[in-house]
Amino acid sequence: MIARRPAAGLALAAAGATLLSGCAAAMVAAPLAAGAGVFKASKQDRPSKRDRKRAQQQAPKPGQVFTAPDGSKVQVTTLTALPPPSGAAAAPAAPGANAPPGMQFLYGSGEAAALSLQAYQALWNYLKVEIGYRRDKTQVRSVVLAPGSTLDNPRFEPCGKRPMAVVLDIDETALLNLGYERDEASRGGSYDAARWARWEQSGADQVAAVPGAAEALAAARREGFTVIFNSNRSAASAAQTAAALDHAGLGPAALFDTLWLRGEGEPSGKDARRQKIAQRFCIVAMAGDQLGDFSDLFNAPDAPVAARRNSVGGTLLAPLWGAGWFMLPNPVYGTGLKGGVDEIFPPDARWVDPEEKK
Repeated sequence: MIARRPAAGLALAAAGATLLSGCAAAMVAAPLAAGAGVFKASKQDRPSKRDRKRAQQQAPKPGQVFTAPDGSKVQVTTLTALPPPSGAAAAPAAPGANAPPGMQFLYGSGEAAALSLQAYQALWNYLKVEIGYRRDKTQVRSVVLAPGSTLDNPRFEPCGKRPMAVVLDIDETALLNLGYERDEASRGGSYDAARWARWEQSGADQVAAVPGAAEALAAARREGFTVIFNSNRSAASAAQTAAALDHAGLGPAALFDTLWLRGEGEPSGKDARRQKIAQRFCIVAMAGDQLGDFSDLFNAPDAPVAARRNSVGGTLLAPLWGAGWFMLPNPVYGTGLKGGVDEIFPPDARWVDPEEKK
């Protein structure tokens, strides 16, 4: 995705398309010709109306008894499917046979992989084009909201000569927690904080990189950007978290340098850690799967569902999406998964099936 060899790749693709076009034409022509012959033969062999009527009259009827070649009696029934061998009702599906829809999407679908690749491709293009080509980088502004900002009045500070950095969330932004989520899908139930803590300590080798993340972060590092992770994982699991990032090809990460984690007793918000990072680095891009990965202001506890949604596109922050702020899909968990029917849908979206009006 990130490799800077488009000409060779395009040339190979073009050559492949040229070669395949001839083969494809031959392969398509042959089935079409054969199909024509088969159709003609089947038409000639079609039974007459008289033969069809005779066959219907001779067809066995339910309850009719026949004598098999071995002398046993066989009775025609109305069954359309065989019962289970034991004669008992079919056993229910095993627990966890079907994962929740959100997990099916995020961990199993090509659509989620495409969205992740799209987000990281956009992030890399932004770093390379919008930031990389600027002659005077001292005029670049941080994409972290300055202290005192509000969603309606955001402010951003110039970076000066601080080194440039990209700040990312970890879980389901850069790292897929496959082992934990599989366990949760199989068990059923909801999030278990104690179980998650044990996962942080023991699941470093059962993770994978979000599609596109490893390539984009490696390219960013090659261009001189520092990659920093800001996560609500426990600081007590710093070594295991760093190992998980390494296992997925996303590292290196060092605590309180390029890895910032939640300390004992700290709130779940990330603004305090973001500000500490911003004091040392010019943060030119951020990525996450929750609005809190960009600012705690989005997660005001009394904010209605509609107001939180409108704060993304109805304020001066809207131009940041795809141009400094990059969102990854996550329908599995998080602060965005809330709201009843009347909170999610506007009052004028009340459709009634015309058949039900009769």
